[in-house]
Amino acid sequence: MNMKKFVVLPLIAAFVLAGCATMGPKEQTGTVVGGVGGALIGSQFGGGTGRLVGVAVGTLAGALIGQEVGRSLDANDQRMMQESAQYAMEHNRTDQPSEWRNPDNGHYGTITPKRTYRVAEGQYCREYQQTVIIGGEEQQAYGRACRQPDGSWKIVR
Repeated sequence: MNMKKFVVLPLIAAFVLAGCATMGPKEQTGTVVGGVGGALIGSQFGGGTGRLVGVAVGTLAGALIGQEVGRSLDANDQRMMQESAQYAMEHNRTDQPSEWRNPDNGHYGTITPKRTYRVAEGQYCREYQQTVIIGGEEQQAYGRACRQPDGSWKIVR
């Protein structure tokens, strides 16, 4: 089974990254974030080979959904989303959402820290849930961000 992971996961990554070569920056970001979120969701189902299939399906589905969301977010959306994420990671309690809204196009979303912990190296990390609403369509992603030495938060998965 471990051999299958070494074959399947790199293939998924290759497909996602190959698709990114012909996309704009918004689509690339959305694809990667969606793929990671999909993989995390897919990993929650099944066991053994079933879990591996769940990760594969989740990664591909998440990448496709994320690509569509990324295609729809403009530079102001991305800036507002990033500012909201930085604020939420630094200041919000667990399960306290931070919202962003672009009045020019009606796009909005939230980021909600879910769990805070320290890794072995002493760095603080937070798991989060992110929701983006574009044209009434809601998309969700899950991930982890870690505090950098300069005080900013960086998405690490």
